[in-house]
Amino acid sequence: MTYQVLCAYDGSPSAGQAFDFAVTLAKNFQAELRVLSVVQAAEPAEDLETEALFDSGRERFAKLFEHLRARAAHAGLQAEFEVAFGHPAEQILYHADQWKADHIVLGHRGTNTFKRWLMGSVSNRVIAYATSVVTVVRGT
Repeated sequence: MTYQVLCAYDGSPSAGQAFDFAVTLAKNFQAELRVLSVVQAAEPAEDLETEALFDSGRERFAKLFEHLRARAAHAGLQAEFEVAFGHPAEQILYHADQWKADHIVLGHRGTNTFKRWLMGSVSNRVIAYATSVVTVVRGT
């Protein structure tokens, strides 16, 4: 069975560093690399707003994925890319389970303590509930 690496990508600098780490990891383990981006809706949202937000997010990530796809190809990897809609931690965990990911890689933005307390940290939630290895790459 092939080792599966899931990289969560939100377009932030720390996510870019996490992607670089995931590419290196996938290359070293001769693994399959899957990249997941999540579009999150503001609460509460109307159906039409949600659909427009998801379409906009899909377009934004499609442009970012072009660059990532080239970086993966340069490393000799063919990565798969997907955009999901919902809460980032839930979607990362759901897709990791669906894809049977052996390793989850994600960035951490280093938000302040109050914001982390108020909203929770995606990386903290993924670490708490993942059934696979998790690597969190802190942005510089």
